[in-house]
Amino acid sequence: MAKSNPFTFLQQVRSETAKVTWPSRRETMISTMMVLAMVVIASLFFFTVDQIYGWGFDFIFGPTR
Repeated sequence: MAKSNPFTFLQQVRSETAKVTWPSRRETMISTMMVLAMVVIASLFFFTVDQIYGWGFDFIFGPTR
């Protein structure tokens, strides 16, 4: 593996970063809202499943409290 100069490396990093297509503010906000919506939906789903399992175990084995 050839050693490279740190200055050359930073130039290459800067060059590659310039090629990146960055999302617009609107695209970032939409993506953020979609992620938050999916987190809420997943949370509600897992809460509901946990409650159903809890009721099922209480029904089968009796209340443990």
